[in-house]
Amino acid sequence: MAQTINTCASSVTQTSLSEPGCLSRADSAILAVAVNETRYKPQHFINRELSWLEFNQRVLDEAMTPENPLLERLKFFCIVSSNLDEFFEVRVAGIKQQIESDVVTRSVDGLTSTEIFRAITKRVRRLVRDQYDCWRRQLVPDLRANGFRFLEVDELDAGDRKWLEKYYASEVLPVLTPLAIDPAHPFPQLLNRSLNLIVKVAAQPGDRGAHRLAVVQVPRSLPRLVRLPRQDGRQDYVFLGRVIGHFLKELFPGTKILGHWLFRVTRNSELYIDEEEVANLLAAVENELQRRRRGDAVRLEVERNCPTEVRTDLLQRLHLTEEDLYIIDGPLNPVRLMMLCEGDHSPELRFPPFLASVAVSLRQKPDLFEAIRERDILLHHPYESFESVLNFLQQAAQDPHVLAIKQTLYRTGGDTRIIGALMEAVKNGKQVTAVVELRARFDEANNIQWARQMEESGVHVVYGLVGYKIHAKATLVVRRDEDQIRRYVHLGTGNYNPATARLYTDVGLLTCQPEFGEDVTSLFNLLTGICQFRPMQRLLVAPFDLHQRLTALIEREISHAAAGFPARIVAKMNSLVDRAMIESLYRASQGGVRIDLIVRGICCLRPGVKGVSDNITVRSIVGRFLEHSRIFYFESACQPEVFLGSADWMPRNFFRRIETVFPIEDGNLRERVVAELLALPLADNTRARSLQTDGTYHLLSPPRPSQARHSQDEFIARARNGVPTPGRSRRAKRKYPEVKLARRPF
Repeated sequence: MAQTINTCASSVTQTSLSEPGCLSRADSAILAVAVNETRYKPQHFINRELSWLEFNQRVLDEAMTPENPLLERLKFFCIVSSNLDEFFEVRVAGIKQQIESDVVTRSVDGLTSTEIFRAITKRVRRLVRDQYDCWRRQLVPDLRANGFRFLEVDELDAGDRKWLEKYYASEVLPVLTPLAIDPAHPFPQLLNRSLNLIVKVAAQPGDRGAHRLAVVQVPRSLPRLVRLPRQDGRQDYVFLGRVIGHFLKELFPGTKILGHWLFRVTRNSELYIDEEEVANLLAAVENELQRRRRGDAVRLEVERNCPTEVRTDLLQRLHLTEEDLYIIDGPLNPVRLMMLCEGDHSPELRFPPFLASVAVSLRQKPDLFEAIRERDILLHHPYESFESVLNFLQQAAQDPHVLAIKQTLYRTGGDTRIIGALMEAVKNGKQVTAVVELRARFDEANNIQWARQMEESGVHVVYGLVGYKIHAKATLVVRRDEDQIRRYVHLGTGNYNPATARLYTDVGLLTCQPEFGEDVTSLFNLLTGICQFRPMQRLLVAPFDLHQRLTALIEREISHAAAGFPARIVAKMNSLVDRAMIESLYRASQGGVRIDLIVRGICCLRPGVKGVSDNITVRSIVGRFLEHSRIFYFESACQPEVFLGSADWMPRNFFRRIETVFPIEDGNLRERVVAELLALPLADNTRARSLQTDGTYHLLSPPRPSQARHSQDEFIARARNGVPTPGRSRRAKRKYPEVKLARRPF
């Protein structure tokens, strides 16, 4: 199977580019030569890692924005730490491995691995400094002013100390294990991202040296914030690490404790599996998950007052250098502060509640299959409820006329309604297939658990393809209607995860157009069987033809601009990294094509370079919801084409994943995508940040307060007021006018 896919991916014929909306075979061949001959300099690109760190800075900026509610600012603060953890676990770990290898190369922006490591170390230190300045100077005072206090044990009165002593004796002490460090007790293999105390104990008679060291692991099973009992609604907390440090004498009786300091280790957490050598991918992933917990250390974090000699000792034992050390003036694991946001307290410190309603096109239509037969349906989450997708699955599972269900699962979040619907469908006699991606990063264990349950219930579970992650988002339902057997399809830009569907902006399409049904059937046959890839009628599929066909669409805009026709590209995505695609956009800019990019995270394209990217703008929106949808617009000489999909413009998405991109063919839906889903983010002048030529981002501001536009707030307002899609009432148009910029709605 792997050989079949590799052969197909490398030998897609030019005929595939001759599908509707693409170039002819001859034109594509000419343009392919031009692509190969074009060269751009390293300074025309932004380093991937530094671009990612700038995204994290934008997240931190939201934590420092007073206009955001306090607990929402705290969430952004926590997200910064969570993002940095993953960055070190995967990206920094990979760079360190490259440095240790014998291969010396330069990145697209001209840096060696060592130069990249030094650059990101410098940038991370500045980011961490700003993060903890935000904690000490903004968040802690504001939280205290709103009834949230973080106290030291020495600050407690007698009653609180007595309560804390009982809590420690009953809840904490039984699960603690002191680990001595000496010739008989080597330095322990500490878990990734575990919080620990390094304890300095005075030497005993007969010991060599003036002191000994020991480690105490802070239990992961206990909350990191111990809430003190209060009757007046105040929320007073003591950090668990401080509690353990205060009572250390009970762990080391008969000794003199000279000091204790918190520290935290981050380890390489990438999975390394040679799929050609394993017979059972499920077992291999399980084994590798265990190894991930004890991967090589890549970062050491210690609290600010830890002595130099203790820090040096820890670095040596973890085989790290001073470059890997981060001195923290605040909580070492801020992610655990998210517990402050749990519960229904303090609504005034949160974003106003928003509960997505059913899409206007589906209201009063309980039979989803009938609704889909009437016309294609576009769903914009989280502004329109994801419950419609769940209902689609549940109706399919219960409908006696449904014969088969097939679905890809990347990150489900373990939601019982999705998995339960598939298992219920089996009980109801339907053929059910689930293509589960076991290697969805940091969701592997969860996916393994659900895969086994589905297998036990009779679902046919397939674990993807050797060498490729299954990142496509697709569901196929085969139903015997009164007139014929019909295939109903759901395609999306986001995961089948109801939890993230309330937090991520994504788009989904429900359709029963025969061409889509045939294409999705072919996709599942490719994922589960043995067959050659053939260009599809509607779908663009990675790693086979997605890169070539998107490139052809860009090149077509160049040819239209040269001929004097309107030429325009608007693309919304999470990340833009692929060099060939960036060079295609540079050529389009040089050819007179106007290009607007909405890139939430990494962007290696450098806009505004004279003679290279003058006609390109890049903006990023970080707000209440995570911008996650991928939308691609091509003017096509006043006959616009719009595509949605699961793929960012990165090498991994184009060449190492199974991805799908699909067109929006219904004219009304296409106009909605253009006039709302693209135009509103392009009009945002409140939360949008513009990428500058030097790689920094500038927060946009309205010319005057009355002209402020906040795209996410406008989407919420439209959803709350039930504003229909194009073809709306005059009243709705007056209240929510379309964005009009230049000729088109953007």
